[in-house]
Amino acid sequence: MTREEKKVIFASSLGTVFEWYDFYLYGSLAAIIAKQFFSGLDPSAAFIFALLAFAAGFIVRPFGALVFGRLGDMIGRKYTFMVTILLMGASTFIVGILPSYASIGIAAPVILIVLRMAQGLALGGEYGGAATYVAEHAPHGKRGAYTSWIQTTATMGLFLSLLVILGTRTAVGEEAFADWGWRVPFLVSILLLAISVWIRMTMNESPAFKKMKAEGKHSKAPLAESFGQWKNLKIVILALIGIVAGQAVVWYSGQFYALFFLQSVLKVDGAIANILVAISLLIATPFFVVFGTLSDKIGRKPIIMTGLLLAALTYFPLFKALTAAANPDLAKAQQTAQIVVTADPAQCSFQGNPVARDVDFHTSCDIVKRALAQASASYSTVEAPAGTVASVKIGDKEITALNAERIAGGHKFAPESAEKIAAFKKEVAAAMQAAGYPAKADPAKMNKPMIVAILTVLVLYVTMVYGPIAAMLVELFPTRIRYTSMSLPYHVGNGWFGGLMPTIAFAMVAQNGNIYYGLWYPIVIAAVTLVIGLLFVPETKDVDIFAND
Repeated sequence: MTREEKKVIFASSLGTVFEWYDFYLYGSLAAIIAKQFFSGLDPSAAFIFALLAFAAGFIVRPFGALVFGRLGDMIGRKYTFMVTILLMGASTFIVGILPSYASIGIAAPVILIVLRMAQGLALGGEYGGAATYVAEHAPHGKRGAYTSWIQTTATMGLFLSLLVILGTRTAVGEEAFADWGWRVPFLVSILLLAISVWIRMTMNESPAFKKMKAEGKHSKAPLAESFGQWKNLKIVILALIGIVAGQAVVWYSGQFYALFFLQSVLKVDGAIANILVAISLLIATPFFVVFGTLSDKIGRKPIIMTGLLLAALTYFPLFKALTAAANPDLAKAQQTAQIVVTADPAQCSFQGNPVARDVDFHTSCDIVKRALAQASASYSTVEAPAGTVASVKIGDKEITALNAERIAGGHKFAPESAEKIAAFKKEVAAAMQAAGYPAKADPAKMNKPMIVAILTVLVLYVTMVYGPIAAMLVELFPTRIRYTSMSLPYHVGNGWFGGLMPTIAFAMVAQNGNIYYGLWYPIVIAAVTLVIGLLFVPETKDVDIFAND
């Protein structure tokens, strides 16, 4: 590797690390964001809505891919980099100074979502440019190894965000962090932005792009060429459903959903959860390069497909083992004191509704399931005759719920109903405690080495599906429309299939009543991608990307 090639990889990777850092701060602080900006909703709805705001940044990523991909194919890779990093950094800094819901009301979450969308647009133009830029500098036979460094940046950005969050938590204390300290990591991003801009300014344009432009072969209409011609569009579609969709859900399951699961479902202290995830990331991150390099020898496809297969087969046992290691009291209670809800199905609403408040769940079935969902409790449901008032059995104790009355306008419960609901929830909480269900995970009982081992395995799956994918996507498309063509399937897959994964999974859990039920989402997507990828996606490692015009 020449000095110039090392500089290209370092400059592209470091700048992208900072950009991912900005993006992941929000995800890592979702629980606090929910309290700061969505406090007008009840706790369960606030958390789901905070995840939706997080997902808003992912939803717009494909549009960023179209806008910045077109610019990258028309005017060059380098200058597009500068725009994306400036947009990302500015949006993140503003989040750090944005007043909360308590200060400015509904304007706070609205502005927050706009800023998230701006971040998503920027990130939509970032990845395709970085992967294309590095791949076009890499010698033939080493693209997997070179681009795998770009693949480490997302994990390293998450790792950096966790370190800054942990450092701030330790310095100011948990109470101050929840109040105002959470803003510090967002404000620090202005320093990272300055470093990233300086790095980007030292970079030279891609030699493949310069050669193509000098010969007058660059695309004048990359969007039309990429998506208006079937020969290219079919490759875009195949890249999405045969490679990226499965990679995306494995990525977000292994890193983000695992963190959310520890904190929100298993009730592990936020600082402890962040430390354990950070350790697993530190152990597994080098394997991005290992699998990227290996893909230069045995191919991209075998490694990616193996990662998808392992994830689909082992997610259920791994997450159950994670429960046993992180919150053994909860695991024991689920086995010895099962919770059963008896209710009339006609009285049961969709519990995963992200905009609902407690008052919207006024039937006896809804009140029972809402209380259990807020306690992250698994339960089974028995169908009762029409008109039956729902009840919940926790171990040997059975508690009957109530049908609540709402005052005119439906914005609040009638005072008597509100008192009865509060008493019911208190009785349920007491029954769960008596049956051994813990309010929080006990740090003294955690098997932390086992937690790290499980988290590391989950991240290893990520390295398998993600390490070789940049090289594979670059090799699928010709130089003249590469930035545009590869960016769209990547960001539809990672933005929509992956970015929505935590929100969809938690909504599935809230509705079904099983804390593991949300895992069906990544398992099914990974399985579908595995089948399509095996049958229809070609191997690309021997493609000459300079000749592929």
